[in-house]
Amino acid sequence: MTEKLSPFHATILIYMTQIGMGLFTLPRLLAEQFGTNGWLMLPIAFLLSTLNILLIAVVYHLAKGRSLFEILEQSIPKFILYPFYWILIGIWSVTGCLIAKYYIIVFQMVAYPTANPTIFKFIVDVLLFFLIIKGIYNIAKAATIFHWLTVPLLLLMLFYFRDFDWARLTPFAFRDHHMSVSGALNLYFNFIGFELGLLLFPYINRKTKLIKSLLVSNTMVTIVYIYVTFIAFGFYGYKHLSTIQFPILNILAYVQLPFVQGTENLFYGFFLFSILITAGMYLWAALETTQTMIRAPKKLLALILVIAVFSIALVPDTLVEVMNWSSNLGYLATGIAIVFPILLIILLLTQRIRGEIT
Repeated sequence: MTEKLSPFHATILIYMTQIGMGLFTLPRLLAEQFGTNGWLMLPIAFLLSTLNILLIAVVYHLAKGRSLFEILEQSIPKFILYPFYWILIGIWSVTGCLIAKYYIIVFQMVAYPTANPTIFKFIVDVLLFFLIIKGIYNIAKAATIFHWLTVPLLLLMLFYFRDFDWARLTPFAFRDHHMSVSGALNLYFNFIGFELGLLLFPYINRKTKLIKSLLVSNTMVTIVYIYVTFIAFGFYGYKHLSTIQFPILNILAYVQLPFVQGTENLFYGFFLFSILITAGMYLWAALETTQTMIRAPKKLLALILVIAVFSIALVPDTLVEVMNWSSNLGYLATGIAIVFPILLIILLLTQRIRGEIT
C-alpha cells in the first residue's frame, strides 16, 4: 500500500513551507508600509489567504483525487501546456534557490563576513538535493522534526516582554503609512506556500482533510507573525522599526548568554531548518512538474535541477540584488497562488459540464 500523508504531517509541512526569510523583515515591512500598529494588517492578510485556500478547497472537491497535471492535461493540448509547465518550473525552482541564497548571504554577513557565500550555497544545495530525492513523505517527516527544533526560538520572544512598552504601540492605527500595491503584495508573499497543496492531491488520502490542514497551517503562520511583530512594535516602536533592516536578528542579539557570544548567530543558524523545507518544497514542486514531461530517473532530474538553480543563484551576488530578484519572483509566485486555483476551477467545471467527470 502506498504511504499517504497524515493530516498532522501535512499541516506541519505547509506551515514550514510558509515560514521563510520573510519573518526577519516582516516587522520592518509593516512599519514602513502601514505605519503605527502596522501589525494589524496581518489579520486582513490572513482573511485574504484563507479565501485563497477556499479556492483550493473547491479544486480539491471537484478533482476527486486526480492530480493537478491530470486535470490540466485532460483539457489543454500538450503543445500549449508544456511551455506553461516550464514557466512553473522556472518560477518555483528560482523562488526556492533565492530563498536559500537570501538566507545564506544574511548568515554570511552576520556570522562569517570574510567567507565566500558560494561555498555555503553549495553545501545547502547538496542538502536540498538529498532532501527532494527522498520524496514528499520523507520531506514531511523532516519538516516535523525541524519544526520542533525551531519552536523554542519562538518562545525566546517572551524574553523581551520586560522591555516591552505599550506606549510604543501608540493608540493610532496606520498613521504615517506609505501603503502601496508592491507593499501589499510583499506582505501577501509572506503567506504563500499553501498553493503547493495543489500538488499534494495524489499523496493525500481522500478521507484526510487536506483543506483543514491548509487552514490550520495558515492560522499557525498568522499567529506566529502577529506574536513576533506585535512584540517588535512594542520593543522598538514603529519609527525605529522602519529603519532596521532585519529587526528579528537585532532582537535575537539582545539575548545575552554567559557562555555564548553573538547569540544572534547561534539562533539564526537554527532557522536553516525552516529554510531547507521552504526551499525544498519549491524545488520538489519544480521536480514534480519536470517529471510529467521528461521520463528520466528522478535522481538525474533532481541533480540537473539543483545544478541549474545553483548556477542561477551565482548571478545575484549582493543582498540588494537578491532582494530585488526575490521581490520580482514573489509577485509571480503570488500571482500563481491566486490565479492557478481559479484556472483549475474553470477547467473542472468545464469538464463536468461536458460529462468528462461526474
